[in-house]
Amino acid sequence: MREKVLIVDDIELNREILAVALGDQYDIVQAADGERTIEILKNDNGDISAMLLDLIMPNVDGYAVLDYMKNTGLIDRIPVIVISAESTRDVEVKCLDMGVSDFVRKPFDSVTVRRRVKNAADLFMYKNHLEDKVKLQTRDLREKNKLLQAQAEKIRETNEKIVDVLGTVVEYRNLESGEHIKRVKGFTRILAEKAAEKYPEYGLTQDKIEVIVSASALHDVGKISIKDSVLLKPGKLTTDEFEYMKTHTTKGCEILTQIAGTWSEDYEKVSYEICRHHHERYDGKGYPDGLVGEEIPISAQLVSIADVYDALVSERVYKKAIAKDKAFQMILDGECGTFSPRLIECFKESRQDFEKLACRHDMKKADA
Repeated sequence: MREKVLIVDDIELNREILAVALGDQYDIVQAADGERTIEILKNDNGDISAMLLDLIMPNVDGYAVLDYMKNTGLIDRIPVIVISAESTRDVEVKCLDMGVSDFVRKPFDSVTVRRRVKNAADLFMYKNHLEDKVKLQTRDLREKNKLLQAQAEKIRETNEKIVDVLGTVVEYRNLESGEHIKRVKGFTRILAEKAAEKYPEYGLTQDKIEVIVSASALHDVGKISIKDSVLLKPGKLTTDEFEYMKTHTTKGCEILTQIAGTWSEDYEKVSYEICRHHHERYDGKGYPDGLVGEEIPISAQLVSIADVYDALVSERVYKKAIAKDKAFQMILDGECGTFSPRLIECFKESRQDFEKLACRHDMKKADA
């Protein structure tokens, strides 16, 4: 099937001359005015490879046709070659600004018209082909992106289910751990978001914060393996008992290692960091590895402060709850070990948010 060229001119002789010049290469469609031209464009624009357009016509002129094509986007799909007796530079510039592909002045010669129509039609055919290809590829990419997003959401849900299951197991083993886990997650989020705001060098994106907050539920997963006589002892632990209790960090990592490969790599990594290192201290006096300063993963540093604060303000089998203002000061004074100066600064600035969250949990406990 041959390509179509639409010839628009109110003078029949001009249309016939152009039709003869192009008829051996294209199927010709003619229109004597702008109104008929717009009707053709509405119904048949997909088959038109190029348009030859006169400007000066009665009633609806060539400029109105160009306005219609510009408003409907057809000017980007159909090349328009203006053929006009207008000789001023301003007219040509105006037409080009409206999206016209070329401008031929009357009187014209057939060879020039044939060549310019072919050039314009070929160029637009190639351009339209590329645009259609890009649209198709874009649509495919959108579909693939939707699929990837769905897969990512499924992986995230799987990660969180694993965390929740393990956290629930700890809750059954340690009577206060259920609420403790929820509070630690809340405190970790507050501290992480403040650290992300003040210290972008930590690289705490929102996605990373979500992983850290979720994985914080596993900081004490190793307590599953601690015997009740030590885990639930109502008094102070002996030196040997305390050394045994400290093994919950490494025992927890052994548990996490056994399920490696069942959840995403980032959750595995962060959960392991938190589980092993949430009792490390910035001065190297923590356990189990005695890491110093920024050797301690930021995930574990965040959970460490959240864990200590909650341990202080919560009632445990071996102690009464400490007042929130006193607990806050104890951490600032280093009574609970040395923490990162930068995170301590974040902790100080988040004091009200910490205390509000602690009060909300107190109210829930009272209502229960």
